[in-house]
Amino acid sequence: MEWITFEFGIYAWLMYQFAFQPYQRPFKQPLQTSHGKWEVREGIILSLTDNLGKTHQGEIAPISWFGSETVNQALNYCRQLPPEITTETIYTIPDSLPACQFGFESALALNNQNSHHLTYSGLLSAGKAALQQWGKLWEQGYRTFKWKIGVYPIVEELEIFAAFTQIPKPVKLRLDANGGLTYDEANLWLQKSDSSKLVEFIEQPLGLEQFEQMQTLSNLYNTAIALDESVATFNQLQACYQRGWRGIFVIKPSIVGYPSRLRQFCQTYPIDAVFSSAFETEIGRNSALNLAVELANPHRAVGFGIDNFLSPNTPGI
Repeated sequence: MEWITFEFGIYAWLMYQFAFQPYQRPFKQPLQTSHGKWEVREGIILSLTDNLGKTHQGEIAPISWFGSETVNQALNYCRQLPPEITTETIYTIPDSLPACQFGFESALALNNQNSHHLTYSGLLSAGKAALQQWGKLWEQGYRTFKWKIGVYPIVEELEIFAAFTQIPKPVKLRLDANGGLTYDEANLWLQKSDSSKLVEFIEQPLGLEQFEQMQTLSNLYNTAIALDESVATFNQLQACYQRGWRGIFVIKPSIVGYPSRLRQFCQTYPIDAVFSSAFETEIGRNSALNLAVELANPHRAVGFGIDNFLSPNTPGI
């Protein structure tokens, strides 16, 4: 199978005044995953001012442990740019800086899609705290919930999961392992999920290097498997599609790379895409949701229900 190539849309080489501002947003409560504890969201807000004096903003929101560049690498890239840049500069950002690709190109785009009709998946904390959180989110209108697993011993997490199966209200549960399960643990979770009829999908049960095992598991159980870390960047997304993945793709637009390239891919190949937050500010969130309206599977909730971890807006931005 030949490598898939995509062309960027045609833009005149326009000139912009360029400025950027780093930010830090502490989580209301640390986010615990199999990768560890995340306490502060760092990123960069960039501004492009055109020759009419209109300023366009974008956001660079890396998650290095997820496959993007680091915040420092993004800052170094911004610092070496001149105060005036062109769109030609934007479209020569290397693939090693996918969050920069997203931030700069999204600043050029018009966020004109209406996202009010989207349904949202509410993020729950790992461990027992999730059992106290879901009810409040239910009252806010959430019906799909995402729970982090692979954080605590599996016996403890399965006891919590058993409590979820007793919830008297109709909910969908997404189990997000962040690649933190063993093959035997993944089998056990899939068995329990099949029996419960509660789980929409298990997200990234195994590590990136275990693609074939996840393919095998997807054929053994009724519960769907979604790739997440395995498709973090555009090159990874494209490679997994080429290798035959036809399950669910969880896409974080803010770290996948150029929006135009993602759009062209999704319009060419009708993948089952779930769009998800990278804990951006409202600037990056609006750009990501704009893509979700256009490209995501309309029958699945988008993964942007994260207000209980970070407030939507950031003071000073």
